[in-house]
Amino acid sequence: MAIDAGFLDELSRFEATLRSETDSRRRGEQRSRNVGDGLTFSDYRRYTPGDDIRLIDWRVHARTDEYFIKQFEAERDLTVHVLVDTSASMAYGEGDAHKFEFAAKVGLGMAYFAAAGHDTFRVAAIDDGVQRLDRRRSTRGELLRLLEVLNRIEPDGRTDFRGAVESYARSIDSRSLVVVVSDFLDDPDAIEDGVAAFGDCDVLLIHTIAPEERDPDTTGDTVFEDPETGVTHRAYFAGATADSYRDRLDAHVDDVAARARTLRAEHAVVDTGTDFFDTFADVWRRDAARARVERRR
Repeated sequence: MAIDAGFLDELSRFEATLRSETDSRRRGEQRSRNVGDGLTFSDYRRYTPGDDIRLIDWRVHARTDEYFIKQFEAERDLTVHVLVDTSASMAYGEGDAHKFEFAAKVGLGMAYFAAAGHDTFRVAAIDDGVQRLDRRRSTRGELLRLLEVLNRIEPDGRTDFRGAVESYARSIDSRSLVVVVSDFLDDPDAIEDGVAAFGDCDVLLIHTIAPEERDPDTTGDTVFEDPETGVTHRAYFAGATADSYRDRLDAHVDDVAARARTLRAEHAVVDTGTDFFDTFADVWRRDAARARVERRR
């Protein structure tokens, strides 16, 4: 796999375009900036002369006939955790549609946008375990190094989604958005348990599917091999068998999406055969990615 270093320059231009689009839309919706904007409510205290009267809670005054003002504390910076699946099943797809290459680009894109918003990013690889890839820096230089690190990875090994994700979740100790980029070819119960381990974090699951997975370019007597276990299965792939395969794939994707909704996580299916930047823009515009990572300007 070889993602060119120029990809970061493309991301820079792309981020500027999306930011301009978002800022333009916000200007049409902008209301006057209120006291406390960008802050989190903390507590009340009695009003004393000299306090800003705009902080008085008039609803409390109506109930008590006394003056209380709202106290706020600054929101903490967001940390964006990007987990990229590096198990053997991700080594599928041709050219730019290769699942791991597409997933690596998505991961780099999420990290780039976090850094552009002055937030912190962390990047890790998951398969049957978890491996931190970043060096606790959120700079362009670190992004360039991560690009090189991801280029050297050869997807291999089995998926243990529950174990890998639960292990990583224990390291999160701040306000966070967790982005998991994977084909989610694991037991749905294990996926649900893994996502649940993130607790109160915002979670975005980016589900990668290669065109050849939806519509395998094969007919007739075929031997299929599980890339993670090496187990083979011989079948006559055509007609009803091909339809059954697609139905089972769609059912699995729908199951993962339903479990994500149960846990209040976002789930986005991406076709790795589509244009990367068009697809990334669609994902970014989802509230879980854009509204929580993009800082107030």
